[in-house]
Amino acid sequence: MARKKIKMRITLKGTDANVKVLMFHPMETGLRKNKSTGEVIPAHFIKEVYVEHNGTRVLTALMGIAVSKNPFMSFKVLNANSGDTLAISWVDNLGETDSTEKQIQ
Repeated sequence: MARKKIKMRITLKGTDANVKVLMFHPMETGLRKNKSTGEVIPAHFIKEVYVEHNGTRVLTALMGIAVSKNPFMSFKVLNANSGDTLAISWVDNLGETDSTEKQIQ
């Protein structure tokens, strides 16, 4: 089984869901060179991150080469309730994707 590429932690305070997300990704800029061969390491980075609350998109984040390896995001989702569902997904410049879904406790 492949290693999970997204970890999400949700804390509900009243009707605000505090969300913390860690996305495992190499985030290569395409500007670095391999030290042993001298060849440029191809660009490989997350372009877009989407967050949905009960099927409605509440956040779209556009990323680029300036974001570090294994990006971390923290944000609030308003009007959330216990039992609601939060889904997060990303797509990178090579067309690879990942997603996860979690129920608010």
